[in-house]
Amino acid sequence: MTETNISNKGSYWGYAPAPESADHFKLKEQYGLFIGGKFVPAGSGKRFATINPANEKALAQIADAGEKDVDRAVKAARTAYEKVWRKMSGRERGKYLYRIARIIQERARELAVVESMDGGKPIRESRDVDIPLAAAHFFYHAGWADKLGYAFPGKTASPIGVAGQIIPWNFPLLMVAWKVAPALACGNTVVLKPAETTPLTALLFGEICQEAGLPDGVFNCITGAGSTGAALVKHPGLDKVAFTGSTDVGKAIQKSLAGRSTKLTLELGGKAANIIFEDAAIDQAVEGIINGIFFNQGHVCCAGSRLLVQESVEQEVVEKLKARMEHLIVGDPLDKNTDIGAINSKAQCERIRDYLKVGQDEGAELFQTKCPVPEKGYWVRPSFFTKVAQSHRIVQEEIFGPVLAIQSFRTLDEALEKANNTPYGLSGGVWTDKGAKIFKVTRGIKAGVIWANTFNKFDPSSPFGGYKESGYGREGGRHGLRPYVELS
Repeated sequence: MTETNISNKGSYWGYAPAPESADHFKLKEQYGLFIGGKFVPAGSGKRFATINPANEKALAQIADAGEKDVDRAVKAARTAYEKVWRKMSGRERGKYLYRIARIIQERARELAVVESMDGGKPIRESRDVDIPLAAAHFFYHAGWADKLGYAFPGKTASPIGVAGQIIPWNFPLLMVAWKVAPALACGNTVVLKPAETTPLTALLFGEICQEAGLPDGVFNCITGAGSTGAALVKHPGLDKVAFTGSTDVGKAIQKSLAGRSTKLTLELGGKAANIIFEDAAIDQAVEGIINGIFFNQGHVCCAGSRLLVQESVEQEVVEKLKARMEHLIVGDPLDKNTDIGAINSKAQCERIRDYLKVGQDEGAELFQTKCPVPEKGYWVRPSFFTKVAQSHRIVQEEIFGPVLAIQSFRTLDEALEKANNTPYGLSGGVWTDKGAKIFKVTRGIKAGVIWANTFNKFDPSSPFGGYKESGYGREGGRHGLRPYVELS
């Protein structure tokens, strides 16, 4: 234990560094595209670097896929679908998914470290949440592979075909599991495009597919920036597109698919309201706020980025929140003591800082912790705004960072009106001691996922998705199988 001065309020006994070792594996200097069961270079020979946001050092060189590479991947997926995967029994498909789940568990330590190095999130989150949940999704969907008749009673479920899937940078491997597991379980093949800033665990997943003996072409991974994703969406060989990311890109994808028979599901942005009533367990609620917006750097579309507090306890909540935030540790994502890691990229870091300026320009009052941050890398201290109006951009727009907007309310109806007054409808939360109040709020919030006296809890058997500009379709649970089947 060491004495560490983190604020002008004095000092406290902090933790000595406890870094997670990365000595048990070695990243390759270069990674190719995963097409037809093999790693191959991009046709153009182009590569780009994936950067560790905590120190701005390059981790590896990644192949940059062009249109011809996208075409190769889609054709490989089509061949695998027609000749192997669709003809295989659900029981046999399930065996492959079980193998993948077990290998993820076996390689969990490696995957967690790579996830934190490539994405900037704390190792505690990668190790204890992301990787175990990724394995759980494959276990869960493996169980459905031969039971689709029970998922849709009275109907015959048939696979759609080739699915093009585009995932974001906030949960790289978990998003692979959310997208790939149900698609494969239902008999489809996949071409996946991970975010250009976090491609490593998706490429390691290609190695896992090789190790599991997955037939060539059932899973393909193409890496690149927005142009690669656009080429995938436009490819006429796709039967299905699944996208998780920003609302603006989701709208562009929807427009590009207009007039085509390609099926589409979208999981887009959010601006979740976390509602605290005066009868809530305040200390528990404060910890829920921290978990809902700060432990994940706000890099979650369902993050509780708006806090609505009943007026009678507003001051108490704000003071306790300040005190709790001052003890959050911002720093090395691989340090097991770290609460808040690095922002994923320079561009995202600048975007968050722009919103901090916007909030102040709009007249809101900014609070930031005084914790030290490393000199190198992309960092934003945990922050919240008070004295905000419903019309402020920091209330209406998704920031995707560790920034909270706090508003007060007097009545339950006022809380619901403010909670629903955004373009989004992905998630929400309520904190109260009264069960009847919980039911009234959960019925009243126009959001796809709502938590009561907790926040950001996930399970493979529970569907996830939103309304309004948060997209349509569901992932997870029995509902998440429906977008990947034709029913007759």
